[in-house]
Parts: sequence; structure tokens; C-alpha cells
Amino acid sequence: MNFRKRQNFTDSEKELIIVGSKNPVKINSTEDAFTLAFTKGFHINGVSAASGVPDQPMGDTETLEGAKNRAINAKKTFPEANYWVGIEGGLEEDSNGMTAFAWIYILDQNNFFGQAKTGSFYIPKPIAELVKSGMELGHADDHFYSQENSKQQGGSVGILTGGKLDRRDYYSQAILLALIPFLNKKHY
Repeated sequence: MNFRKRQNFTDSEKELIIVGSKNPVKINSTEDAFTLAFTKGFHINGVSAASGVPDQPMGDTETLEGAKNRAINAKKTFPEANYWVGIEGGLEEDSNGMTAFAWIYILDQNNFFGQAKTGSFYIPKPIAELVKSGMELGHADDHFYSQENSKQQGGSVGILTGGKLDRRDYYSQAILLALIPFLNKKHY
């Protein structure tokens, strides 16, 4: 899937999307997915929106709640938009280790919504131990891999795949999946 194929659209055709984060990876992945889904351009801006969950959410319920809260709080901050997007990364432990994933929550002007989850992957045990000691995953990655601000770049998924899948494309796919109800409203 080519999420980054750019097309030119006039400003008059563009609707406004507000992402509940100023992280450029989240903003760019939102643009990629919306442009691919609707084959038109959008104005996209990020705002700081509270998640209402811990900095490092644990489990599906807490992570989805964070994504939903980010979208709702972005709408409260900037109600003039057409869509609001919340993206929240989370972790979960099972008998095999700790997995990383993210939830996406998209809201429109009529409070119609879509949501989807990324694929999940196991993080290395030393990273999981840093998280258990109280570090957020992005900070644990930076510490362990001697990087700086990796969560605004390729993220864990980019580091662990050697750049073959970066955080932008990882989120873009899930954002596109969260847009399915918007693309098929008569069925939802």
C-alpha cells in the first residue's frame, strides 16, 4: 500500500482534520490515510489533547480510552474541524512477554466514529523491564538504543524492523481501517 503517494488538490476542496497530538508522525500518518481513503486533500493540524490515561497506557481498554479522549478533547479545543483523530500507543503483558500496539479513534462533526487497532508486536525483554520500572516506551527505546526522541521518528516498530516499517506507515494502516465506517456509512 502506498500511503505516501501525494496528489495535488486545491485549498477549496480541503476539509480540516485535527489530530489530538502535535507529534509529526501522528499528523503525517493521518494525512496519508485520509488522502488515500478519500482521494482528496485535507488541511491537517495537531493540537495538544489530554488522553486522560497514564503516559504509558496498559491494555486495550486504557489505550482505546486514551485515543477516544484525545479525539474528543481535540474536538473541544477546535470544534470548527470536520474530523478529529486520537492515536494512543499502549502495551500489554501476556505469558510470552510485552506487546506494543496503538488504538485509533476518529470522530466527525455528527459524532459518527470509527476505531481500529494496529497490529501488535513483542518488545525486547530489556525494554519491557525499563517500562516496568516506570519509563514510557519511547523513553525506554531512547535509553536502550541510545537514540533521541524516537517516538517522533520511526518508533519502536521502526527500530525493531530496521526501518522497514516505521511508525508513520504502522499508524497509517490502522487509521485507514478506522475510516472504514466513514467509507461505508450505509452499513454502519
